Amino acid sequence: MASSTVWWLIAGGAIVLELLSGTVYLLLLSAGFAAAAVAAHAGASLTTQLVVAAVVGVGAVLIWHIIRRRRPAEPPTAANRNVNLDIGESVYVDAWNPDGTATVRYRGAQWTVVPRAGSTPSIGEHRVAEVVGSRLVVDKI
Repeated sequence: MASSTVWWLIAGGAIVLELLSGTVYLLLLSAGFAAAAVAAHAGASLTTQLVVAAVVGVGAVLIWHIIRRRRPAEPPTAANRNVNLDIGESVYVDAWNPDGTATVRYRGAQWTVVPRAGSTPSIGEHRVAEVVGSRLVVDKI
């Protein structure tokens, strides 16, 4: 069996494992295996093929790692608008209870509202900043 065929089979196996695991790193390593297969098609020696696979695969992983580190961190799930569509919505607080909570009608149901840590409760319009369990954490608008 030709060495290029072996590299293509290894690349295909890495892609299958990537699909089963859901991580992008095996896909990046399979790009290195595919580059080694192309090098084998070009007639490169086994040593050159191994170096090409290592440089392209590990290089792609390192570049991906650097790109991911430069991105800003996602907010926690409880405060992520992409996960919870209640984040950013407005509620009106009529009165606060002595324990620092309030009850508001929101989306056709009664919700318990608490102010964000460090802010004082005040009546009026509030914006939902976070959902913790069945409580809405709000900021004054």
